[in-house]
Amino acid sequence: MPNRSDRVDEVFKALADPTRRRVIERLVSGPASTSDLAEPFDMALPSFLQHLKVLENAGLVTSEKSGRTRTYQLSPPGLDAAQGWLADQRRVWEQRLDQLEQFLTRKQTP
Repeated sequence: MPNRSDRVDEVFKALADPTRRRVIERLVSGPASTSDLAEPFDMALPSFLQHLKVLENAGLVTSEKSGRTRTYQLSPPGLDAAQGWLADQRRVWEQRLDQLEQFLTRKQTP
């Protein structure tokens, strides 16, 4: 079972690629077949399928096969690890900025 750090790494790795981000953006409007997702991209289908596999391994999308058609949809819980990490970082930086503000305020008072 992957730890939180591994999950965060997988999600950010998946989202680092512009093709995969565009797939995620497309899936926001609803499920789509492999061919519908691949259509706007100028690449061979096997290469595009690798992008879908990365997204699925990161837990960002799920797929279902019905007959010969595979349909992908978003899996919002896949972003939980990254969202938690970002929230932690935000808290740290907000605390640091608050400390800097307090320091500067003390320095300005004679």
